[in-house]
Amino acid sequence: MSTTLPWFNAAFPLYLAPMAGVSDKIFRQICKRYGADVLVTEFVSAEGIFRRNERTRQYLDFDDRERPLGVQLFGANPAHMAQAAKQVVDWVGPDFIDLNFGCPVNKVVAKNGGSALLKDCPTLSSVAKAVVRAVAPLPVTAKIRIGWDANSINAVRVAEILQECGIAALAVHGRTRAQGYSGEADWRVIGEVAEAVTIPVIGNGDLFSAQEVARRRTETKIAGVMIGRAAMSAPWIFRQIKYYLVTGEPLPAPELSERWNVIIEHCRRHADDWGDEEQAIRSMRAHLMAYSKNFPEAKALREKFQHVSAVAEIEDIAEAHQRASREWLLPNASPLRPGCPPGRKRARTCRQMAHGSTQHVELQSDSVIINS
Repeated sequence: MSTTLPWFNAAFPLYLAPMAGVSDKIFRQICKRYGADVLVTEFVSAEGIFRRNERTRQYLDFDDRERPLGVQLFGANPAHMAQAAKQVVDWVGPDFIDLNFGCPVNKVVAKNGGSALLKDCPTLSSVAKAVVRAVAPLPVTAKIRIGWDANSINAVRVAEILQECGIAALAVHGRTRAQGYSGEADWRVIGEVAEAVTIPVIGNGDLFSAQEVARRRTETKIAGVMIGRAAMSAPWIFRQIKYYLVTGEPLPAPELSERWNVIIEHCRRHADDWGDEEQAIRSMRAHLMAYSKNFPEAKALREKFQHVSAVAEIEDIAEAHQRASREWLLPNASPLRPGCPPGRKRARTCRQMAHGSTQHVELQSDSVIINS
């Protein structure tokens, strides 16, 4: 494997996937605290930057705590993509530029952006070359899907083209554009891509547990993984993955109180950032629905989250939920600690793992470091 990206040197980095409407600065920082190694912004329109749209520029906001961080751009005009990339570098100085050749959303594809370029390799190549030249020596990476549909799976060829264009690393989502997020990610194709090129390949798709990450790492030559939807409901998954890769043992999810603290912190910071609390909390509802996954009485929580419009309401829900949870918890079951075996003694061991020294010591094995 050859790379100019230092976070791949003798390491297996965990990326937070760029997700529109999700991976903003606040969420990225929460995931970083839980062990995400590399962050990428929400995708940003190159045309918006090229035309100096101030709303577009807001998506570029980050601070040094988030490094290494890349800005992801989408577009199909090579000259505009190159100029936008240069402008981003001048404005915010990211650690790399990432090119979106994988977005399946209709409004992006309709403009020949995102995964539409998987059907137009000449334009894809022109865009990649133009951006690489424009921002050199800053690294440029890319994200793709395995193809447009089941009849045109061309990820290996696209990866070879992008490597020839000077792309420094490639994230591959194991679905076609036609699949959207349905069906299963095809990790066989991801493995073929990793075999075909010498640049680092980051695997993405259906990675919902530390055990699944470990299995995909063993079965393929991927150099890292990108976590998306799983992080929406459990940003601590990065810590769990690192712990499992070092020890081979599952790390339970945090105690319910810690999970609620994360939710409240996220809501408070989001409200402060927006300046309009009601609109901010309304915009958080999708986040709240995701956070409620695997919570006790999750359905009832989701019903309450549909109507919240203030941080105080969420704090009241959290207090009532935690108070009730103490009544739900039975001596021989541990629904609040996923991954804990039943029984008093073992549940106590899980509590110690979740709150004891495993969160505060540094473990190093195969250059995977835990120090949260």
